[in-house]
Amino acid sequence: MIFKKTFFVVVLFGCFYVNSQNKQLLYDFNEVPQALLLNPGMKTSFKWYSGVPIVSGVSFQAGSSGLKSNDLFANDGVDFNTKFRDKVISGMDFKDEISGTYQIELLNVGFRSKNNEDVFYSFGAYNEGDAIGYYFKDYALLAYEGNTNNLNKRFDLSHLKTRGEILNVYHFGINKKISNELTMGFRAKVYSSLLNFTSTKNKGYFVTREGDDNLLESTLEADLEIKTSGIFEIKDIIDDDSQPNGAAISSLLSKRALLGGNLGVGFDLGFTYNIDDRTVFTGSLLDVGFIYHSKDVRTYSLKGFASTEGLEVRLPEDLNSTEDQWRTFVDDLEDLVPYEEGNDNYITFRPTKFYTSIRRDFGKEIASKEACYCTSTSGGNNRGSVYKNSYGAQLYAINRPRGPQAALSAFYQHRLGNIMTLKTTYTIDKFSYTNIGLGASLQAGPVNMYLMADNLIGYSNLANSKYASVQFGLNIISWGKK
Repeated sequence: MIFKKTFFVVVLFGCFYVNSQNKQLLYDFNEVPQALLLNPGMKTSFKWYSGVPIVSGVSFQAGSSGLKSNDLFANDGVDFNTKFRDKVISGMDFKDEISGTYQIELLNVGFRSKNNEDVFYSFGAYNEGDAIGYYFKDYALLAYEGNTNNLNKRFDLSHLKTRGEILNVYHFGINKKISNELTMGFRAKVYSSLLNFTSTKNKGYFVTREGDDNLLESTLEADLEIKTSGIFEIKDIIDDDSQPNGAAISSLLSKRALLGGNLGVGFDLGFTYNIDDRTVFTGSLLDVGFIYHSKDVRTYSLKGFASTEGLEVRLPEDLNSTEDQWRTFVDDLEDLVPYEEGNDNYITFRPTKFYTSIRRDFGKEIASKEACYCTSTSGGNNRGSVYKNSYGAQLYAINRPRGPQAALSAFYQHRLGNIMTLKTTYTIDKFSYTNIGLGASLQAGPVNMYLMADNLIGYSNLANSKYASVQFGLNIISWGKK
C-alpha cells in the first residue's frame, strides 16, 4: 500500500509540476545582470550591481509537448471519455512530456576588482524547482484497456520516467577580459537539496499470451525503482497532530535551504569572442554537477521475473483448500518479483544546459557609456562600441532522462539609446513551432527593470497553448567610471 501511494504521488508530481529551462530572451542580454547566470563569460562593464532581494530575478516556465487543456475540456460537444481515449490514451506518445521550472533569486551581487579592472566578481543564491514527467503510455493503456484485449503485446515498463527537485543554489563567479576579443568566465556552485525524487532507469515488460494449461499466461519481467529524499520528514510532520504543521515544515525547509540539506557541487563555464567589430560568438555550459543524497532517503524497488497461468483448482478435491493455495500462489509471486524498501544513499546529476549564439551588430553606433559617470556599456564589440541593432541565432540544449532536448532561436535586438533595449525571439522546440517572445530592459537612473515573456501568441488562449514562460527582475546598477 505504501508503494502504491508513493508511486501515485511521484507520478502525479512528475507529470503536473509547474520545463523547458530555455531562457533564450535573457541569454546574451547584456543590459541585464542576470544574464551572467546564463553565461559567466558574458562581456560586461558594470562597475557593480545589486539585485533587489527576492524580486531581482524571478522566472516561471511550464510546458506540455503532447496535450493542451483544450484537448480535454473544450466545450465542443464531444464526450469527455471519447476525448480522453483519443487525445491521451491513443494520441500521446511515450516521448511526450509535461515539465516545469521556477527560479527565485534570493541574492545577486556583482562588483569589479579594484586591483584589475578586467576582472568582475559576482555571487549570490537562488531557489529553484524543476520537474519533468514523461507520458507512461503503456501503463495507461494497460490500466485503460486491460490485458485480455491486448494478447501478445509487451507493455514496456521503461515508459515510466520522471524526476524532480527543489533546491537552493549558492554561487560565486569570476569574469575576466582576456583580450579585446575574448572574455571568459567561471562560476562555482554549491547545491543544497530540499527534496528530490527520481525514477529514470526503469526497464522490463508485462505480456499476456494464450496459456497451455489455462486460458492465459502472464509474464512479468520488472526492474523498477523510485528514489526519494527529503519527502518523508515532511510527511511525518503533516501526520503529527501535536504540533503546528506550517511552522514545523517552514523550519525544516529553512534548515535545508541554509546548507542543511543533501549537498552537492557544480560549476558553469562561458565565453564571449568578438570575431570582428560587429560579429560576436558566445557559448556556455551550465550546471555541470551532482548532489549526494544521504538524508531522509527512501528507495522502493520491484525487481524479478515471473510467469504464471494463474491458480489451478481441481474440483471437488481442492474445494476446501483454495485459500491455502491462493496464499501459496501469492507468496511464490512475491518471492519471484520481490518488492523492497530501503534507505540506500544515491547520487543525482544536475540537468546540464548548453547555450551558444552568433550575433551581428548593425546600424548607428550609440555613444558609449564606458568612459562617463553612468551605468555599464553592454552589447558592444571589442572597442566598447554599442550599435542600435543586433540580430542572430541561438542554440540551446538540456540533458533530459530521454536524451538531450534542444531549441533553436532567431533573435532581433533594438536599442533606444541607453535607456531601453528590446529583444524579440522566434523559437522552435518540441513544445511549439510558433513561439514568439519579447523582452524589454529599462534603465531609469541607477535602476534597471526587465520583463520577458515567451510564446506570446499562446497568451490569447492559455487553455490552447502548450507552453508559457515569464521572467522579470529589478536591479540597482552602478554609476561612475571603472
